[in-house]
Amino acid sequence: MDRIAVDLRVTGRFITLEGGEGVGKSTQARRIADALAARGIDAVITREPGGSPGAEAIRGLLLTGDAALWGPRAEALLFAAARADHVEKTIRPAIASGKWVICDRFLDSSRAYQGGASGLDDDDIMTLHRIGSDAFLPDRTLVLALPEDEAAARADARDGGVADRIGARDAAYHARVAAAFARYCAEDPARFRLIDASGAAEAVTARVMTAIADLLP
Repeated sequence: MDRIAVDLRVTGRFITLEGGEGVGKSTQARRIADALAARGIDAVITREPGGSPGAEAIRGLLLTGDAALWGPRAEALLFAAARADHVEKTIRPAIASGKWVICDRFLDSSRAYQGGASGLDDDDIMTLHRIGSDAFLPDRTLVLALPEDEAAARADARDGGVADRIGARDAAYHARVAAAFARYCAEDPARFRLIDASGAAEAVTARVMTAIADLLP
């Protein structure tokens, strides 16, 4: 009988990048993928809301229009629906094929934005995730953190002064988001790593790669 060679070192992983506005998640997603490629690991970069055709359609509903267009409960439902499609159509198939998935935002953004900052109960957010995405969780969640003023300046430079409807919320809202992320890191150190996002991108990438070193083949 012919034997099919299988590289047992190739194991799909799911890494999420979280944090407030302007902390460098998209930049680090690209840099992580490059670092993995240098190690011979195939990685897929994706984002939320979005990452699949259905989820991208919902992204347009969530991020454009008047700030009061959706209340926290409607937002949570829309994010959960987008995530369900994203997990089914993009994330799970990539991991099953042995690829690493690097996602710019995931479940914990819903917890921090619609939960911690907007007042919804965390158990309700998690229930929506259980219903929509079968409670699927990342192997590692990296929370990038910056001082409030520095993060706001970076976000303003990125957006050209025109933020989306969620990013445009006031400083108090974003402070609650940051506090929620810090709390999740403290409560679940097995999954979360809090990353200092200050300094050069190269330095941040070094910290990130250290934080996922135990997952590397």
